[in-house]
Amino acid sequence: MIVDPYALAAAALLAIGFYGFAVQSHPLRRLLAINIFGNGVFLALILIARRLPEGPDPVPHAMVLTGIVIAVSATAFGLALVRRKAAEDNARRERRGG
Repeated sequence: MIVDPYALAAAALLAIGFYGFAVQSHPLRRLLAINIFGNGVFLALILIARRLPEGPDPVPHAMVLTGIVIAVSATAFGLALVRRKAAEDNARRERRGG
């Protein structure tokens, strides 16, 4: 049985992303882990749309393109939330005098 290297890469990205989300406690690292996991999902979806004799299936490709746009906007929103939480934590720490 021949294993597709892209399938191995997708599985590795999924595993690394899941592990990073489960183990890391810092919000920025968890956000990065979610992005890595999402890239693994995108690669797996593209893998599903392999070239068949009648041509590639366009639906998974369209789903991945839409997912990339959503992932970028969700990442930007997540980064804004992480920055706001850090600023609030710093302000709270300064009010306590520490």
